[in-house]
Formats: sequence, structure tokens, C-alpha cells
Amino acid sequence: MTRRQTFVIVGGGLAGAKAAEALRTEGFDGRVVLIGDETERPYDRPPLSKDYLQGKSEKEKIYVHPEGWYDDHDVELRLNCPATLIDVAAHQLTVQSGEHFDYDKLLLTTGSSPRRLKVPGNDLDGVLYLRRVADCEAIKAAFTTAKRVAIIGAGWIGLETAAAARAAGVEATVLETAELPLVRVLGPEVAEIFLNLHTRHGVTMRMGVEVAEITGVDHRTSGVRLADGDEIDADVVIVGVGITPNTELAEAAGLTIDNGIVVNEHLRSSDPDIFAAGDVANAWYPSLGRHLRLEHWSAALNQGPVAAANMLGRALAYDRVPYFYSDQYELGMEYSGYVESGHYDQIVFRGEVAKGKYIVFWLGQGRVLAGMNVNVWDVTEAIANLVRSGDQIDVTRLRDPEVALEDLLHGAHRV
Repeated sequence: MTRRQTFVIVGGGLAGAKAAEALRTEGFDGRVVLIGDETERPYDRPPLSKDYLQGKSEKEKIYVHPEGWYDDHDVELRLNCPATLIDVAAHQLTVQSGEHFDYDKLLLTTGSSPRRLKVPGNDLDGVLYLRRVADCEAIKAAFTTAKRVAIIGAGWIGLETAAAARAAGVEATVLETAELPLVRVLGPEVAEIFLNLHTRHGVTMRMGVEVAEITGVDHRTSGVRLADGDEIDADVVIVGVGITPNTELAEAAGLTIDNGIVVNEHLRSSDPDIFAAGDVANAWYPSLGRHLRLEHWSAALNQGPVAAANMLGRALAYDRVPYFYSDQYELGMEYSGYVESGHYDQIVFRGEVAKGKYIVFWLGQGRVLAGMNVNVWDVTEAIANLVRSGDQIDVTRLRDPEVALEDLLHGAHRV
């Protein structure tokens, strides 16, 4: 009689939940244990800075699976159960309660945590971060009473919370050390668009500033003091200055760590029986020829099932074109590809920015490295195929909205 295998997944977010689902879909009939340190069952994080934050959708819609799904599919869901130790030699995981789980394969989807702002006053009441459901609900509650909010950081979280604040009728000031919002992601040409977008919607955009202190009265925040001495009044301060991968468990187990858990294209770590996916995984992308750790919903969504397949011995490579999306006011966008700031030599606009419907392409030596479609839909597959192809593109035709994106490819390529 064959021994029943046990697969353990640590991290109760999207990547872990989709991996558990894939194991059952692929026919794995062994024991599946999904361990999360939150009290909520696995949920999607994008609504926390988008629809759910703005009250446009109900809480039930954030969850990955209906409540009964885990029992129905014989997935042991352990919530409020932080993992504390991996014994790689014994193939055993220990959780905070002292309970042990023997595993044949282990998947780490431990995610990331908000980077804390290290300035005086960072522990005052009214200083909020956005990562979990409770964080989102605290910000929603704050928007019902606050008149003014200061948002530290002009990344995606900072800008989306600024849009949510304006939708709630709250005055918003965004504080950013860089000269433009999102400039490290999008470059100055496109970052300027987001600066103007938020300015038009009444957000005070303070770029190129340093936060010296979060000020307060009676242990309650009253605003932010900048390094130049300027003070911004605020009833609430939201900090969005990036996230760091939760690698402590993996590091203590001796896995290779470098900006996350280093994994190959099969999402396998330096230990052959341990895999990683989602925010915490620094994965090798064959088409990009490099390791990349992506803090995006699509990576969690798609890496979980690939990790599950490889836990089952499939040898499936993860090589999807990176993708993320954002919604701010009337601007809805999707971004496909990857390019580091300063690593492109041309930007091409297809359509008119002033009309609010266009696609932006970042090129390097005539090849499309990334594309962002703004209020233009059903083109992400075509953009991803352009990125994946590596073809040199006729820029005149790329710029022309009358030329189908599919017609720019020299051959047939699939995402």
C-alpha cells in the first residue's frame, strides 16, 4: 500500500490558495495543509486599495474561495497559525502552538510586509499602513471622520489610497522623496501623467521632500513635519513606502535568500523539496534571462499553480510576462512586461493622452520591453506577445492605432 503524501503550504494568501486548488485539480489525493497567520481565509489584496476600500464592493468578493470550499476539497485550512520553524532534514514544519507537520513537499507563500517608516512619531495613533483586511477597514473608517490625510509614498498603494481619499471627500497630500510619482517604475515621461492626474483631482502632490517627523498631540497624529521645516496638517497619516518579503522562516531553514527566496524557473528553492511563490519568491524568468521578485497580484495568481504542478513532478517552467493593473479616478490601466528605470531608450505613445485612451510602449534597441494600456481594453495578450517576441518593431506602425498590434509580430507568438 502506497503511503499517502503530505503537501504543506505556508501562507494563506492568493498564491497559497491557488496552489491548494491546483493540487486538487491536478488529481493529488494526498493530504494538503494550508497554514496562514491571519484570521481571515485566503483573499485577494488588490480590492484593499481599490473597490473594497472605496466601498464599491462587498467584503465577500475579496475571498479566493467560498467559505466551504476548503472542507469540500479536503484542504486543511489552519488560520491564525504562524509557522515558526522548518526542519529540512526531518521534513517537518512547526507552528506557534507547537504542533508539527511532517511534509513530503513544502510550498512557501509567506508574502511580504509593509516597510515601516523610521521617523519620530511613527507609533502615534492615526498612522496607518495598508496590507491586510484590518488595515483596509481602519483606513475606510478613518475616511469617514478625517478631514485631511497625509500619504507618505507615491507608489501604487500611495496613489490608490489618495484616489480613495478624494472619492470619500477627504483632502489629501502625497509626500514623495522622488521628483515624480512612480518614476522608478514608469520613467519621467509617464510618471508626469500620474502627477497631473492627481493634481487635477485636488490632491496636493509634494514631490522631492523628506519626512522628518510625524507630529502628534496626546499620542494622536496631527500631521507631518518635513526636513525643510514645513508642516502638513493631517488627521490621518497613511504610509506606503514599499514592502519587504517575509523570508525569516526560509532564512532560518538555510534556504538561499537574495531579495526573497531564490527559486528557479520551476519555483524550486535551494532545497529540492521546498518551493516558493508570490511576493516572497525571487524567480528565474527564462525569457528575461534574470531573477525577478514581483509584488503583483498576477504573480501570486499564476505562480501558485505552477509551483503545485512542480511539487507533483511536472517540471513546468514559470515564464509569464509580468503584469499588473491599477485604477485611479477615471484612469484604468494594465501594464505588461518589465523594464528598469533608465534601461529603455525610447517611449512610444499610441493614441492621444489628452483623450484618456492610449497605450505607452517602452522600447530598447527597437524591441518592446513593456506596454501600458490606459482605458484601452483586450490588448494585454497582444502586448505580452510583443514583449515576449523580442522582435524589432516598426515604430511608425506601433504608434498607429489603425494597425492591429497582432500584425506587428513577425511570427506567431503566444503568452
